[in-house]
Amino acid sequence: MIAEDLALLRDGLTRLLRDNGFDVAAAVDNGDALVTTVLLERPDVAIVDVRLPPTFRDEGVRAALTLRERAPETGVLIVSQYVEQAYATELLADGRGGLGYLLKDRIMDVDDFVAAVHRVGSGGTALDPEVVAQLLSRRRAGSPLEALSPRELEVLGLMAEGRSNAAVASRLVLTVGAVEKHVANILTKLRLPPSSEDHRRVLAVLAYLRDA
Repeated sequence: MIAEDLALLRDGLTRLLRDNGFDVAAAVDNGDALVTTVLLERPDVAIVDVRLPPTFRDEGVRAALTLRERAPETGVLIVSQYVEQAYATELLADGRGGLGYLLKDRIMDVDDFVAAVHRVGSGGTALDPEVVAQLLSRRRAGSPLEALSPRELEVLGLMAEGRSNAAVASRLVLTVGAVEKHVANILTKLRLPPSSEDHRRVLAVLAYLRDA
């Protein structure tokens, strides 16, 4: 499901996704149509522009928040021209996965964009590096993340982008085993014990972003 007001980009996204094996249920240009169609079609992922008609302010975010409440099984991947910190924080407030926030420039990297759509559809996170960097720069004093070492914060930031342990290892020039140890330490320090219901990696990422 796509919600984008620019016809050229909406059509381009539709073709890109279909060319990469996705079934696009519908592509609309406003928030009301997005909510109505998602509730009818129940897609795995809704790709939503932040600014939609009629005011081009936050209609996309408002529609996304409605979907998080009324269609929780549908992942939401926000795309935006700029990093909107307040919107990112509001979307993350419910503490669930199945959420992404990418700058539109990232769509040009087709492989990464397709991987992000898959991650969000499967309940993971896909946060633009710029979003992660800006949230990290305003981390509050007293945050539980202060218990993490600088290297653990680096690992957690890359987890927030949606990278696997192997990808984190490659980026930081570490072994996969070393990354696994860092991840285990992060989960322990954030007090996220094993659970049959919660995905601790997603919860750690969301704790990171909520407290940033």
